[in-house]
Amino acid sequence: MLQPKRVKWRKEHRGRRRGFAKGGTSLEFGDYGLKALDRGWVTNRQIEAARIAMTRKIKRGGKVWINIFPDKPYTKKPAETRMGSGKGTPEGWVAVVKPGRVMFELAGVPEPLAKEALRLAGTKLPLKTKLVKREADLFES
Repeated sequence: MLQPKRVKWRKEHRGRRRGFAKGGTSLEFGDYGLKALDRGWVTNRQIEAARIAMTRKIKRGGKVWINIFPDKPYTKKPAETRMGSGKGTPEGWVAVVKPGRVMFELAGVPEPLAKEALRLAGTKLPLKTKLVKREADLFES
């Protein structure tokens, strides 16, 4: 699973999820991508499930890029615990995703297969997503 090797602080504030993605809004590496339309937290397990769904669909062909990384710890208090007595223990890792962020990219496979693989990956995520395609470069020689 994806998680940071080390962090400065063990517990973090939840933060606000307002606004739109500042970077990572266009395709950088692949020909097809999966773009977030909602905002939310994507856990390391969800990222891994989406990656496995894509790679199984394309049957080891092509290349997959994951453009999000779960670097934020989230905490949880034990079941049936009274209020108070501090913040819970770190439970897992999440990536904060805002609308417009390209989360996964894919290259080296035909378009119908890429669309189906990214659609499958999108079903594993807790956000609404859309498929984006690289525009033909105007300055190609």
